[in-house]
Order: sequence, then C-alpha cells, then structure tokens
Amino acid sequence: MNIMVVGSGGREHAIIIKLKENPAVGTIYALPGNGGMAGDAVCVPIGAKDIPAIVDFAKEKKIDYAVVAPDDPLVLGCVDALEAAGIPCFGPRANAAIIEGSKVFSKNLMKKYGIPTARYETFDDMEAALRYLETAPIPTVVKADGLALGKGVVIAQTRQEACDAVVSMMKDKKFGASGDRIVIEEFLEGPEVSVLAFTDGVTLKPMVSSMDHKRAGDGDTGLNTGGMGTVAPNPYYTEDIAATCMETIFLPTIKAMNAEGRTFKGCLYFGLMLTKDGPKVIEYNCRFGDPETQVVLPLLESDLLTVMQATTNGTLAETEVKNHPGCACCVIMASRGYPASYEKGFPLTIPEDIRSQVYVAGAAIRDGQLVTNGGRVLGCTAVADTLPEAVKKAYGLVERVSFQNAYWRHDIGARALRAPEG
Repeated sequence: MNIMVVGSGGREHAIIIKLKENPAVGTIYALPGNGGMAGDAVCVPIGAKDIPAIVDFAKEKKIDYAVVAPDDPLVLGCVDALEAAGIPCFGPRANAAIIEGSKVFSKNLMKKYGIPTARYETFDDMEAALRYLETAPIPTVVKADGLALGKGVVIAQTRQEACDAVVSMMKDKKFGASGDRIVIEEFLEGPEVSVLAFTDGVTLKPMVSSMDHKRAGDGDTGLNTGGMGTVAPNPYYTEDIAATCMETIFLPTIKAMNAEGRTFKGCLYFGLMLTKDGPKVIEYNCRFGDPETQVVLPLLESDLLTVMQATTNGTLAETEVKNHPGCACCVIMASRGYPASYEKGFPLTIPEDIRSQVYVAGAAIRDGQLVTNGGRVLGCTAVADTLPEAVKKAYGLVERVSFQNAYWRHDIGARALRAPEG
C-alpha cells in the first residue's frame, strides 16, 4: 500500500514509524515531512495547507490511504477534498474538525448537551469583554476562538493580565482572525489529563492516558510551549475516573456531534481537568496531540493502520484497540531560547541504533547534513515496565543525541511519580 501522511512534526514521525510496522505498507510519503524523518518516509515539499497540491499528489501517486495529522488542514477541509477525489482518509471532515477550530463552537456544544466544562462567556466585542472582566472571578482563562498553534490561551492571575490578554487578541490581532471572538472562562484546578481516542462516529476506543509538560522550565516555570515532554499512562487517571469520563464526556461528545450533523471520525483528543467536582473538559483537539502521540503510539499494541482504517470504514466496534501494560516517557529536546527566539542550522547527530525511538520535529538536510530547523527539535521516547524505568531510559537517550544549544527539561515525569497510589 502507498500511504500519505500530511504534516511535518514529531507527531507525524511517530505515526509514520508506527505505520511501518504493518507489512502491507509499502511507500510512505510525508507532505512536507522534515529532514529527520527522511529515512522513514519520502518527504515531498508540499505544504500541509496546500490542499489542491495535496490532492493532485495523492491522485498522481495512487495513494491507497491518507492520514491528515495537523489541525490546520483538517479545519480547512483536507479530508473532504481527498475523499471527493476517491482517497480514503484518517481524520475528520471540516464540519467535525470545528470542534477544535472554534472554541466558541465547542463550549456551546458542551453547554447544549450537558457535557461538564468550565463556566464561560463568549465575546466578539472587546469593550464588552473588558466590562465583563471588571467583576469576573480571578484568576480567569482567556482563549482565542480559532487555531493559534496551541498558544491562544492565557491563564490570567490578575485582572490586568486578563485585560491585557483581551486587548492583545482582539485589538492587536496577536493571533490574527483567531482572536476576533474570544472565550473567557472559569479557572479550574486539579490534575490535567490528555486522552486520545479513536472513533468511527459511533464507537469510541481510547488509547492510554498521558500527562503533558507545557512550561519551558523545570518545576513548571517559564513560558508556555507546545509541550516539553510527556509520560503515559497518567497516574491520576484511574479506572473509576476513566469509566466516569466515558459515560459523561466521551460518548456524549460523539452523540452530540452526530445530533448536530457533524459526525466525527478519526482521533478525538480530550484535554481534561480532574476537579473536586469531577472530570471536566478543558479543550478538544480534532487530531493526535503533540507530543502526546510520541508516548501513546509506542504503547499501542494493535496495528495502527488497521485501527485507522476501521475509523474510516465504520468497523471500529469489531476492531481491537489494545494498549501495552507498560509506561512511556518522551523528553523533548529544544533549541535554547524556545519558545521565544532561538538559533537553528546546527548539525544534529542521532546514533543509528536509537533512531526508531527519536521522533524528529524540527530538522532539515543541508549539504547532506542533518541540521536543526525549529524550536522543538525532537523527542526521545522510551518504553519500560514502570514509569521510573521509562523516565531513566528516556533521559539516557537524550544523552546520546547531540546538537549545539540543545535544551531540555530535567523533570519530565516528576509530577507523575509524586502522584498518590490508586
């Protein structure tokens, strides 16, 4: 089979490596991919948002199955366009991808169908938002409505911070049109959990839970990033909580989307907060998370391509989704200065014997040499029977990868290891 994966990051590299386990998979094309995954896929310089070129390429190469991984092309209708050209796809159509594409839509969906989430108000007028903040409880959370590379959320600890966030989004257009509408919502407290689930629009089967580490610095200090590392499973996500989430959040979300005529097929990401009042939804993503994918896919025992095709074909109920009983840890190696300004173009060395455990996100090949080409450069992932072992092995991988100005957190997994038993 000829497979096409749309995207260029560590998430896409993890997907490609997992797809390669199926003996029926022949050539995998990555559009556009990156230099670090060139040994696992044929990288094609077509941008992930260039939907007409993606469709033309898929037809030319007679692609048997396509995986659209990032949020932008999903929201823009890449799956719709490929399906119209006769190419079966993994991922939701645009009318379902709106669950991530518009925070106003997703919050209103949860309110309408009684899915637990933070209390909120929506605004398309800046002055009205600022007036609301005069009496709103503090801390509060300000979110841009549309896609913002995972950075359109401000947790404001003071009223001034909240007002500054509103002005930045709505007047200064920090996130472009994504900030034309905003959500101001209640600040929730409790452990955060990410759960990624396969769904064919009727059946939903979760992968193992995970815990992300968003802040740039040790001890959860510094700026918010796209993610500095992950561990799985998340020790706060017990079997009882999982059962509650399935009953009150996961299946109700699938049913709500169907009721709205927006059947969701693909991977639905649930960002959850385990509050004293029970689990609540912080956000939905319409695709695999990054870097959560880098720990959940290594713990997936079932064949990824088979499961993906079942979401497309509506046969997920008869398809096994089995997760490995062990643990995984991914440590992101970034360019020093990320997520602000950083240098790139430094030679990058990854020993051959660990390449299958290193998911490359920001690298290019220049004059035959692999060099850094992004803020988050790569993720080193290890699997073991226990979390302490997985963490130790992941940091052992980090020590074997080298590039100038490399930076990583030293406490990935520490919070999980402090979790109370059971």
